[in-house]
Amino acid sequence: MTDTIETKTPMHLWIVGVLSLLWNAGGGGQNYLAVKSATPEYYAQQGEAIGVSGDVVRAYMESYPLWANIAFGIGVWCAVLGSILLLFRSRFAAPAFALSLAGFLAGVIYQTINPIPGMDSMTLYWVMNTVIGLSIALFWYYARRMTVAGVLR
Repeated sequence: MTDTIETKTPMHLWIVGVLSLLWNAGGGGQNYLAVKSATPEYYAQQGEAIGVSGDVVRAYMESYPLWANIAFGIGVWCAVLGSILLLFRSRFAAPAFALSLAGFLAGVIYQTINPIPGMDSMTLYWVMNTVIGLSIALFWYYARRMTVAGVLR
């Protein structure tokens, strides 16, 4: 008979898992779908937030190279997957968050080298990307710690 030790799931795993899913699916996933199915009203709203016309935002988004679109998708959907895997107590949550961070950083590099023409200020861009990047890194760190502790299997 083989004995296995079952690690009790700490309450904070459920809290972090649900919060990460809400953040990544409700924020990142919703934003991804909005960008990919954008309407003129969406582009106008985004343009107003950064001080350019909706047509400029539309043209910018349509000019994204394939690799930047792939990075965007990986950044968003691997974060959502990582959140789900965290809730399923899977050790693959940490690698999913690591892939998400890599995709996110590739997208930031593209947007930094090739910013939206005529944008009023890069302050909002840097604040949002700092918050997003830190959240992905913290979710990765948390998943990694839970794997090492034997909570994720």
